[in-house]
Amino acid sequence: MCNGPFRAALPVVLSFLLAAAGRGVVHGQGVTRPLAEDPWKVLEAGQPQAASELFRQALSTNPLDARLHLGAGAAAYLQRHDEEARAALERALQLNPTLALARELLGLVLYRTGQLDAAVTAYETLVAAVPGRPDIADRLARWRREAELRDRMTMTVGSGFTLSFEGPPDAEIATRAMAALERAAMRIGPVLSVYPLTPIPVVLYSSEEFRDITRAPDWAGGAFDGIIRVPVRDALASDAELDRVLAHEFTHALIRSLAPRGVPTWLDEGLATALEREGASEPGDGAPRTSGMPLSELDGSFARFDADRATVAYATSMRAARRLLDEAGGFAVANLLRDLGAGLAFQPAFAHRIQRSLAEFESSLGTVR
Repeated sequence: MCNGPFRAALPVVLSFLLAAAGRGVVHGQGVTRPLAEDPWKVLEAGQPQAASELFRQALSTNPLDARLHLGAGAAAYLQRHDEEARAALERALQLNPTLALARELLGLVLYRTGQLDAAVTAYETLVAAVPGRPDIADRLARWRREAELRDRMTMTVGSGFTLSFEGPPDAEIATRAMAALERAAMRIGPVLSVYPLTPIPVVLYSSEEFRDITRAPDWAGGAFDGIIRVPVRDALASDAELDRVLAHEFTHALIRSLAPRGVPTWLDEGLATALEREGASEPGDGAPRTSGMPLSELDGSFARFDADRATVAYATSMRAARRLLDEAGGFAVANLLRDLGAGLAFQPAFAHRIQRSLAEFESSLGTVR
């Protein structure tokens, strides 16, 4: 499953921005300038790309306004433009070191880009500045535990992957996991004509460590948030199950490389489930024989479902993804993902690449209510 804490702070950030910025007016260095559109409202409406352009315009005449840099950083963060987000947030903090929300988002950006120690440092400063935020203190505590665990892990490097595990007891499964990852890359890469450009980090955890770090539901067999995270448990004693779980999370990594944001969960999870095993275009045993769930109900995280509902959600998504792969082919699906990564809206991008409307496609699945 695709998982991560990265949207957790955003409602608070947006609430602050909207309250602090006013409506349709940008304040900075004694200058008040009306804007054709309010960037904070555009950001709140879920249009970070448009908001980025508005923040850029505002900053051209108000370059010393820390809140505008914070807004630009939030917009870049939502688009997963992490280097741009980091630069904007660091500039905001240079201009106003007390801007706690900029530091909060900066910590999330640092964590998402694998800079765990820097993220911990940012949040240590943040906790001291805003002691009344238990969510921040909890995230810092989890990051510290993750850093301690990382420091005692062993890392091995393979072709396209780095794999970390906790010492000799897991060495044998780590060897098998690396082989499984390389098999997944050789099998799934050609389906989408996509291959990793940089090594993908993979971490093996105990079940308890996995739940603590990812906060994934009990039914989750793995997670991907920029790092493939897998709990080592009895089920993974089977090579077939190890292959399945790692192929699923590897597919998430490929999808993320094409489209850092904007992918509906049903497409993300559907492709990952469809490509777990050989024969991606064959009808799967898990495909629903009933109508399943409407795709419109499968845009958000599946972590909100209980195990039974999650089973239906994954099966419905897999059925839709397999239909796309059968009818349009992996190259068209990969191009659809690229379009989403470039900021195109899903429905017109879908119609262009799949050559029929999303409504028509869903109707053919029998999931519309």
